[in-house]
Amino acid sequence: MNWFFKNNLNFYSRSSLMKYYSGLDISLKETFISIVDEKGKIVKEEVVASESSAIAEFLLSQSREYESIGIESGQLSISMCKELRSFGLPVICVDARHMAAALSARINKNDKNDARGIAQMMRAGLYKEVLVKSDESCQVKVALGSRRQLMYCREQIMGTIRGLLKIYGIKLGKKSKIVIFSLKVQEAIKDLDKVSKDSIEALVCSLEIIEESIKKLDKILSEKGKKDEVCKLLTTVPGVGIIVAMTYKATIDNPHRFETSDTVGAYMGLTPRQYASGEVNRHGSISKMGPVECRNMLYEAAHTILTVSKKKFKLKSWGIKLAKKKGIKKAVVALARKLAVIMHRMLVDKTEFYYQ
Repeated sequence: MNWFFKNNLNFYSRSSLMKYYSGLDISLKETFISIVDEKGKIVKEEVVASESSAIAEFLLSQSREYESIGIESGQLSISMCKELRSFGLPVICVDARHMAAALSARINKNDKNDARGIAQMMRAGLYKEVLVKSDESCQVKVALGSRRQLMYCREQIMGTIRGLLKIYGIKLGKKSKIVIFSLKVQEAIKDLDKVSKDSIEALVCSLEIIEESIKKLDKILSEKGKKDEVCKLLTTVPGVGIIVAMTYKATIDNPHRFETSDTVGAYMGLTPRQYASGEVNRHGSISKMGPVECRNMLYEAAHTILTVSKKKFKLKSWGIKLAKKKGIKKAVVALARKLAVIMHRMLVDKTEFYYQ
């Protein structure tokens, strides 16, 4: 074997063993792709359509051994990760907030630099992986999101009707159920001019349609929750109903991804912020990072335990004692954090809530 052939053989052997990393900066229309080798050298860059087939075609056409491919968490990240993984690509969804802190060190902010930065962070291992939710969790998330938006629209329309009627000096009084509210409005507008009457009736009609849609979604979620063993387990917790249980389950998705149950409180944004530097060590309010909807549901469950639940148990006694000392708001937050931890432990151990 001559010298030239031997050296070229070694070169190709090293090339085949070399690992490559890629960063994808995805927008609605286009995706910038950057590929680097294990030494950090850029070997290929390209702009393709933001379609999984186009991205996979380019990455696979390079015939390289990818160690990891990074995608920032976002609206398209769930579907994109699942579709690219189906092509056999080692795609990892990374925390966009965590990645943004690293990318902010660059002077120029653009898609090319973002893709390059993500690729380099994947190579260095300086990223925080985000769980890609299961199809079942996505289904529940869509249903809960639709329900939440409809409830928001309902409140907005009711407020609008109240505000418009005040122009004529009409006050509808305290909040009431939609059926009673509609009757009050119909009675209040019977003597108004045709234009105003028709306008208000249009809002009332929309309100009734929204209410029916909310009831339909509640029925769908209730039926699904009653058949789900995990939801049945979680509803043994006082203050936790079907909606709270389904929200918690969809948020956690895989309980084994948390090393300890105590970390769930921080994941839900229910632990205080901390600033410690030198002699300074300050604790602020809770971080409020993470899933907003689930955190709000835990607030409701905690508030129900403190104000509605009649049964006495250790957790409630602790919350009431804290409320007397720190106030009801802080007690609700603290109890919500405890609920998040307890419910996670219940999922891991598959045990019902134990009243002490």
